[in-house]
Amino acid sequence: MPAHKVIITCAVTGSIHTPSMSPHLPITAEQIVDAAIGAAEAGAAVVHLHARDPRDGRPDQSLEAFEPMLKVIKQKSDCVINITTGGAPTMSVEERLRPVAAFKPEVASLNMGSMNFGLFPMLQRYTEFQHDWERPYLEGSKERIFKNTFADIEQILTTCADNDTRFEIECYDIGHLYTLAHFVDRGLVRPPFFIQSVFGILGGIGGHPEDVMTMKRTADRLFGNDFSWSVLGAGRNQMSIAAMAVAMGGNVRVGLEDSLWLGAGRLATSNAEQVTKIRNLIEGLGFEIATPADARATLKLKGGDRVAF
Repeated sequence: MPAHKVIITCAVTGSIHTPSMSPHLPITAEQIVDAAIGAAEAGAAVVHLHARDPRDGRPDQSLEAFEPMLKVIKQKSDCVINITTGGAPTMSVEERLRPVAAFKPEVASLNMGSMNFGLFPMLQRYTEFQHDWERPYLEGSKERIFKNTFADIEQILTTCADNDTRFEIECYDIGHLYTLAHFVDRGLVRPPFFIQSVFGILGGIGGHPEDVMTMKRTADRLFGNDFSWSVLGAGRNQMSIAAMAVAMGGNVRVGLEDSLWLGAGRLATSNAEQVTKIRNLIEGLGFEIATPADARATLKLKGGDRVAF
């Protein structure tokens, strides 16, 4: 039996998809809490959180949107809570950073570069929307840059430096790994690094097996034994890339933020359903899943007793 225990992260809801695309995407605080706890009970050691305005599903980075979710999840589960600093491409870095700065989580996501973030192909598959903002949001991604400049990244790192918050370092392309190496050389981020390689977003690296192997080889060369590697396959890439990464000794991220689907033509009815599917795959390959305690030990997290919620 391999010694490696696979950390499952579940991205419960987010800004990538709009709510009308699936009736199962959690929108309200209560729905997101239930989804996060369900995912943790199914085997996710880490839950990654965005918040939404319950009135129309818009991405919401206000403290008021996050606080009730964080407190209830912490009360009901021992899972590691990971708060986004990505928010949405339409937000300023100050707006995106606000919840992490205030609540000081064990883990926060951190995008490693500005990029084209093409969501507009979804318009070919979806024609009806519940809210007025959704279609323009997707159409606008043709000309919108998801801004994560060196100054932005430095601001996030330095703001969180005294909080002992570690980062799910999201790398959408090879150059993002080199950007991480730059900040490592400057001493602004310290090992062990939790590198989340993201595949299949239009504007970033693709979802071909060669892309997966290239990302892993580059990270190995740059960071040696100082990182834990995880993968996120967007859309239809989710499970195939996850399976490949597990076989390569990596960790995985699933969840309705990244893919609404469980299989071809079948919407996932919950985050827990995706977690259960990848857990079965992991255990079928002869690996164990990591508990929250395992994840905290591997990633050297400060512990849930040292957060500000």
